[in-house]
Amino acid sequence: MNQPYQTTTAQGRSIEVDEGARRVLRNTWNLLAMTLLFSAGMALLAMRAGWGYPGPIVVLAGYFGLLFLTAKLRNSSWGVLAVFALTGFMGATFGPIINAYMTGFSNGSALVASAFGTTAVAFVGLSAFALTTKKDFSFMAPMLFIGILVAFVCGLIALFFQLSALSLAVSGMFSLLMCGLILFQTQQIVRGGERNYIMATVTLFVSIYNLFSSLLHLFGFMFGEE
Repeated sequence: MNQPYQTTTAQGRSIEVDEGARRVLRNTWNLLAMTLLFSAGMALLAMRAGWGYPGPIVVLAGYFGLLFLTAKLRNSSWGVLAVFALTGFMGATFGPIINAYMTGFSNGSALVASAFGTTAVAFVGLSAFALTTKKDFSFMAPMLFIGILVAFVCGLIALFFQLSALSLAVSGMFSLLMCGLILFQTQQIVRGGERNYIMATVTLFVSIYNLFSSLLHLFGFMFGEE
C-alpha cells in the first residue's frame, strides 16, 4: 500500500503525497535531467558540425512522428529510448537556431545565456510552487489546450507568411502558456493525475524547450545588437 508523505506550503500547511506520486516525480525528474543533457549535447554537436536548419516541415514531421511513437511506447522500456530520440532530434534541430543568434548578434552569447538562465529560474520556481501550494490548477487544462492550439496555428501563419509582429506575439503567448503547463503538469504528478513518468517527462521537456526558444526570440528582438 502506498504510504503518504508530506510537503509543507509557504503558509505552513501540509500536502500529502502518496508513494506512487513520489516515485513518478522522482523518475520524471531523473529522466528529464538526462534528456535535457542529451538534447543540449545534440544541439552542441549540430553547432560544432555546422548543420543547417532542416526547415519547418521536416522539424514538425519529425517532432510529431517521434511524439506519436513515444506515446505508443509509453508503457514499455522502449518508451525511454523514444524519449531520447525525440529530445535528441529537438536538440539537433535547435542547434542551428542557436548558431544563428550567436553569429547574427554581437551579444548573441549573452542573449542565449539570458534566455537559458530565465528558463531555468522559471522552471525551478514554478515547480517549487506547484509542489507546495494547495491551489488546484486542474482548471487550467482546457485553457492550456485551447491556448496552445491557437498559439501553434498562429505560429504557423506567422512562419509561412513572414509576419514578424505576429511571431513576437506568439512567442509571448508560448512563454506564458509554457509556464502554466509546468505548473499544471507538476501538480498533476504530485496529486496522482499523471502516473506515467515518460509522458510527464515529455510534457515538461517540451515546456522547457518552448519556453527557452520563445524567450530567446523575445530577447533577440528587445536586446539584440547587430
